Amino acid sequence: MKIRAIILTITICFLLVPDVLAEVPYEIAGFKLGDNIEDYHDKIRMETVLPIRYAESLKEVEIRSIPGYKSGLITYGECAVPGRILRINLKYEDFSRKFYNKLLNKFKKRFGRPDRWRGDPFHVLVAWKWSFTDDNGNRISMVLQHNVEDATRKVGNVLKMSVVNFLEEEIECFEKLKSDRGETEIEPRVNRKEHIDWELFIPR
Repeated sequence: MKIRAIILTITICFLLVPDVLAEVPYEIAGFKLGDNIEDYHDKIRMETVLPIRYAESLKEVEIRSIPGYKSGLITYGECAVPGRILRINLKYEDFSRKFYNKLLNKFKKRFGRPDRWRGDPFHVLVAWKWSFTDDNGNRISMVLQHNVEDATRKVGNVLKMSVVNFLEEEIECFEKLKSDRGETEIEPRVNRKEHIDWELFIPR
């Protein structure tokens, strides 16, 4: 019985090893989370830079043409750590479900099983999410998704990577900056006690 228990324990340990030793992803297509956007001027189109609404210290910029990718957006901050890359969103050139399935299997082999399903019940949006914490306590989120074309989405395979705590730091910095300047929200919040004219929201 003791021998069986030892063998069972060893087997369980081996099964858990891939998840424990899973790599923490930082880099894709030549871009690396945490790097400064200034180091990538040859890979981005600076004329496309736009601030994100209501979080203007977050900027998005389009990538230049990279083999294997149709398009991409890099998000960086300008407050907490100016120029720091916070998020990488890339769309693969191959939009097929077959490509997605192969890619998903390769992701699982390298990073272990996903932590959460982020798609919809009907699989119009197929999305799996991984969450990591590195040795410095940084929280990295990675989502691999496949969109089935419909009225609101375009078919395709997308990868989204971000450092969650970097984004939080940037938003906190921006909010503090606005507070120090005495700025308030442009759009007033809805007073729930006020009368609501529901005819404004219901089609007829």
